[in-house]
Amino acid sequence: MSMKGQTALVTGGSRGIGRAICLELARNGANVAINYAGSAAAAEAAAAACRALGVEAFPIQADVADPAACAAMVKEAAAKLGRLDILVCNAGITRDNLALLLKDEDFDAVLDTNLKGAFYCMKAAYRTMMKQKYGRIVAMSSVVGLRGNAGQANYAASKAGLIGMCKSLAKELAGRNVTVNLVAPGFIDTDMTAALPEAARTALLGTIPMARLGRPEDVAKAVAFFAGPDAGYITGQVLCVDGGMAV
Repeated sequence: MSMKGQTALVTGGSRGIGRAICLELARNGANVAINYAGSAAAAEAAAAACRALGVEAFPIQADVADPAACAAMVKEAAAKLGRLDILVCNAGITRDNLALLLKDEDFDAVLDTNLKGAFYCMKAAYRTMMKQKYGRIVAMSSVVGLRGNAGQANYAASKAGLIGMCKSLAKELAGRNVTVNLVAPGFIDTDMTAALPEAARTALLGTIPMARLGRPEDVAKAVAFFAGPDAGYITGQVLCVDGGMAV
């Protein structure tokens, strides 16, 4: 699958799943703008790894919870890359707690970044992709958005909300050859899951039919499929990369 000459903006692209997505797109020939919120060094390292694969790549700072920052980021990415073919909305945060103890500000913070942040980025790219009559938008949902999870009412709401939002945008943009799809990861082997106590990790594995964690690269390949030429007649869909958890 070749994306040679294609251009992409990946939010939350400096580490973990986001970094794997950037590298996978670069491996397929896409030039990549790598968004980050706070870690400039990690974003530059990810960009350097992409450039080593023979593409153009650069970091771009923005807080996706800020609509003005999203608009400026998309404009800058399109200007530097020459156009914007692919938008991957991967940036996300957690503020976990039981619903009874969940503070309003923690509920709002998660929705502001995970759901509204994705909307701001999509809205900023909307007109550009419509005008060029081509675009691939991929958002990161979660198995938690499909099944729920105790202690994550805010996170589940944000990830479930993304599904409804993206299905709506898929219908709006389909006539202009712009697809909007979602990838819903399960539990992926990242720094966060690596820090889990052994007992919690064992309990977690018991919920996964394949009895192992996924890799960031597993998610990245699903994103690259939606972003690539082979998915041109697919829109409004959710692809679960979860070892069977959502079955």
